[in-house]
Formats: sequence, C-alpha cells, structure tokens
Amino acid sequence: MSAEYLQPAFDNPAHASQQCFRAAIKALAEPGLAQTVPLAPPLGHLAPATYTLCLSLLDADTPVWLAPAFDTPEVRANLSFHCGCPLAERREDAAFAVLDVAGLDDLSGFANGSERYPDQSCTLLIQLDRLDGGAVLRWQGPGIASERQVELPLPWCFWEQRAARGDFPRGLDAYFAAGERIVGLPRSTRFGAQTEEAV
Repeated sequence: MSAEYLQPAFDNPAHASQQCFRAAIKALAEPGLAQTVPLAPPLGHLAPATYTLCLSLLDADTPVWLAPAFDTPEVRANLSFHCGCPLAERREDAAFAVLDVAGLDDLSGFANGSERYPDQSCTLLIQLDRLDGGAVLRWQGPGIASERQVELPLPWCFWEQRAARGDFPRGLDAYFAAGERIVGLPRSTRFGAQTEEAV
C-alpha cells in the first residue's frame, strides 16, 4: 500500500459509519425504499454513496472484489487503509463485490451461500448514476406491505441472473447507490413487471 494514494474519509468516522450502517440495515428491511446516507468524499470512480457503503460495511473479515472500473491503486490503498478489508482476486472469495452497470451482465462466481450457511454469500454494492428512470417493476416480499414499484435503471440481464440464482434462502443481497441515497434488494424480494406476476 502506497501512502501517496491515501485520502481522508469521513470527518467523524464513528458517527458517520453508524449512521450509514443503520441506513443500510433499514434499506434491506424495507426493500425498494431509498435511504439517505452521510457522504464520504469521492474516491476515484467510486461515487460518495458507494464509498460510504464501503467505509461502513467492509472490515478485516470481509474480502471485497472490485469491478475493473474501481480496481485502481488509489481505491485499493484507501479501502485497505480505512476499512482494513482484504482485496479478493477471485470472485469466489469475496464477501462483498463493488460493481457498476457494466459488470451486471455477469454475476457468475459470486458466492450464493448454501442451505446450511445461507449467510455465506456475497453482497453486491452496485453504483448507479440514479435510482429511477428504469423499467417499473413490482417488488414483493418481507418488508413490503403489499407491493412496491421500483424503477432502477438496470439491464434486464441483471434480473434474469438474479432470478436464476434466487433459490431462497441462498442468493445475493444487493445495495444500489447513487447521489446521497441507497436502495436495498434482499434475496427474499420477488419482482415482476407491472403486467406480469411477480417471480
């Protein structure tokens, strides 16, 4: 790790991390409902909300895999220094993965958990430009009273792969980050287009 790449993170790390962690828990408890997080400064191609999630969720016990857009000496050095997290070279070893839209066409390799240990799966941190403007989908499941309409700007291949790997309780949890907000998508959430039954 080279000190030349190190940059400041949160002004008040303990307080900001706790705030973001609570927002992240609430985002998964109320899928599709955007939560506001305190912002870290941008770090290379990592937008503030994405970097905030990293600072709050990653630690020495959570190897992280970085998509090519984020896999830079600057990002590696700061995540190692501020989070203490190991950098996973293989997807199979990652507890978290930081992705952009370009990486959503292939989710193979990320740990899906097992029937006995469903918690040993990879959580996806997905950076978007915005959290609306995509196809409107109906989300249903725990944390949603009836259904919630969500319009994340995601390629359809992401939903196809998620459905193919959604053998609950195994599966991939995901956070979407843009601006100063995050949206959670737990593996228990089902989805469908407005004119279709949820799957």
